Amino acid sequence: MNVLIIGNGAREHALCWSVARSEGVQRVFVAPGNGGTALMGGKVSNVPLKVTALDDLLRFAVDNGVELTVVGSEAPLELGIVDLFRRAGKKIVGPTQSAARLESSKVFSKKFMQRHHIPTAGYHVFHDAPSAHTHIELTQTVFPQVIKASGLCAGKGVYIAFDKEQALRAIGELFEERIFGDAGNEVVIEEFLQGEEASVFALTDGTAYQLFLPAQDHKRIGDGDTGKNTGGMGAYAPAPLVTPEVMRMVEERIIQPTLKGMRDEGSLYTGFLYVGLMINEGEPSVVEYNARMGDPECQVVLPLLKSDFVAALMASVEGSLDDVPFEMHRKSAATVVIASGGYPDHYETGRAINIADELSAMEDCLLFHAGTEYDGARLVTAGGRVFSVTAVGSTLRESIDRAYRAVKMISFEGACYRTDIGARAL
Repeated sequence: MNVLIIGNGAREHALCWSVARSEGVQRVFVAPGNGGTALMGGKVSNVPLKVTALDDLLRFAVDNGVELTVVGSEAPLELGIVDLFRRAGKKIVGPTQSAARLESSKVFSKKFMQRHHIPTAGYHVFHDAPSAHTHIELTQTVFPQVIKASGLCAGKGVYIAFDKEQALRAIGELFEERIFGDAGNEVVIEEFLQGEEASVFALTDGTAYQLFLPAQDHKRIGDGDTGKNTGGMGAYAPAPLVTPEVMRMVEERIIQPTLKGMRDEGSLYTGFLYVGLMINEGEPSVVEYNARMGDPECQVVLPLLKSDFVAALMASVEGSLDDVPFEMHRKSAATVVIASGGYPDHYETGRAINIADELSAMEDCLLFHAGTEYDGARLVTAGGRVFSVTAVGSTLRESIDRAYRAVKMISFEGACYRTDIGARAL
């Protein structure tokens, strides 16, 4: 079987690693891939196609006998790549353009949850700065408030405003400065949920679903959850916060009503469903949906999957997910993101990367590339998040310690990372 993976981050490198391990897979193409997928060699090769070049991606899949396509990043889902491939008779993992609105439009997802009585924060929707200003200035707003661009912002379009001044500044950046472009045409202002965040991932054929181990992401740039929101600075799994009882409630109150609601509204949801949760005193509420695997959570949940990943992916496309095994290792995994200095704001690229030879020999350690590329023979930085350094261990403590030992074997000018990934679980 030939498989095409669409995307260029550490998530796609992890997807590629997991897919390539399947015995039935002959070739794995990654479009466009990164320096890490280029290094894999063997059955894996990069394809120089943009994730938004849908017609070119379809043409490549047809010309190269691709039997299964896996969409890693969110942009092609919003553009309707699943619809396009299905019309051409090609098997592809992911939701349709209509179903992907659970992620691509926060306004849609909030109204959807309200219609189907799925627990989430109260909210208001605004289409211009004056009305949002009026809401903040004249209503009895209780701070903090969460202010979100409705569209896709690569995980960065969320503000937590602790006072009126911060709220008005966020509204100005979204509506007037338009720092996220058209993604900020609609803005959601919602109440701040108390509790602790966690992530639950499902693979679904629209009716049946299978659950990965729950994870916890670290969104803030600095230790102790300080500084700006990022795309994610590290993660670990399983997250002890998501107890069996909490997971039961997540299934009954969130995942099952979400899939049923999408079916009832004529948008059968297939592929990966990410549910970002806030858990307060054992009660889960939805912070957001993603229509694909999370990053960096993907880098910890996939190494803990014991069953054949490709068999499960095919079953999700063919509507037979109940018929395949979906078993997890009884271990823990942690990943630490190494970022470019200045991320998530301005950062330099093209920095030469040095990786100690000893890293490749480390037991149960995986180096997933994110923002890397080759400049001639040199591996250099090419993004804000550069690596996800993942380790598996028999305990969470072991996996965290192993990951940080590996982090110290990687260097480039301006490299930065959090030193407290997984600390709250310990």
